[in-house]
Amino acid sequence: MNTKIDVAIVGGGVMGCSVAYHLKKLDPGLAVTVIERDPSYRTASSALSASSIRQQFSVPINVKLSQYSFDFFRSIGQHLGVDGEAVSIDLVEQGYLYLVPAAGVENLRSSQRVQAECGARTALLSPAELAERFPWLSAEGVELACLGLAGEGWFDGYSLLQAFRRKARALGVEFRTGEVSGLEFAGAGAALQLSDGTRLACATVVNAAGPQAAQVARMAGLEIPVAPERHCIYVFECPTPIPQCPLVVDPSGLYFRHEGSRYIVGPPPDPNSPPVREHLEVDHQVFDDFIWPTLAARVPAFEAIRCVSAWAGFYEMNTFDHNALIGKAPGFDHFMLINGFSGHGIQQSPAAGLALAELILFGRFITLDATPLDPRRVFENRPLRELNVI
Repeated sequence: MNTKIDVAIVGGGVMGCSVAYHLKKLDPGLAVTVIERDPSYRTASSALSASSIRQQFSVPINVKLSQYSFDFFRSIGQHLGVDGEAVSIDLVEQGYLYLVPAAGVENLRSSQRVQAECGARTALLSPAELAERFPWLSAEGVELACLGLAGEGWFDGYSLLQAFRRKARALGVEFRTGEVSGLEFAGAGAALQLSDGTRLACATVVNAAGPQAAQVARMAGLEIPVAPERHCIYVFECPTPIPQCPLVVDPSGLYFRHEGSRYIVGPPPDPNSPPVREHLEVDHQVFDDFIWPTLAARVPAFEAIRCVSAWAGFYEMNTFDHNALIGKAPGFDHFMLINGFSGHGIQQSPAAGLALAELILFGRFITLDATPLDPRRVFENRPLRELNVI
């Protein structure tokens, strides 16, 4: 079977759906097909994300992508509403709180200057100011903190994914269940081979395959430094209320925040474990051995917490510099990459999807200049280091 389409998007997670939505919004006549291997999204990164959004980055383009996306979330019904139905992603604007020891002060000050230059509302706090503002928090070992005052928080990532998907379908995007098994590029177009034997001819292919992005790129003979990395998230209860709790990033690398009446916490990856894990199995022992004592040392009330559930999901880690690859694949005219967000993809999906859609349709970025994220930097050994990776 041969089908001719304009843009084929490999991967129907939030990034692929965002690209599809923006393409059809900008050019309603475009024929866009999204290929997703698992429409249940049972193991999709979009569905298993902690789904938080911040402006506290060290690289300007990341600040700007998240600023645009937060504004998109604030008015999501205007963007993704279908037939007058209400759209909600349960956006909570509560802010991030970064805590650093003496060794991290220089990087924190440098990052905060970048944020201020981009118009982000973040404020540095001394240990005394921290104790006054958050009396439930121990400042032991903290030399400086940075608090997001606006434009940061968290949301329901699965609802965002479904809203993008529903709106894209309403605009005429075709969603096809299948797994891409081969890519061919020749002349003025490309072709995708699906595992069921279907062959799709198209003008442009978009790699939005998340943690599997390197496998898709390899089908075209391209090696990109994107690998899946398992991150576990634990849900716990605390009998003592913690008022005005932001998302706290501890010097240990652990983070925690409210999730309704409960809390979620994520530990940093284990440096002694292989960087690529194939199975989404939760490491329950790490909660008792590391998370619980670390939480209790930072918030004394957390001594009495109880873990009630947990899950694991994949980050698509860019092992080169922990920043996204957005743009044309080097050496290709019809192969686009939107990969390697390293844990901050879902929060930047509206802006990133728009940026790539503009590049595909107009040959340039218009709304946001995502040139710093051009994939060529990897092959030219020009890393764009992001210091604030959670």
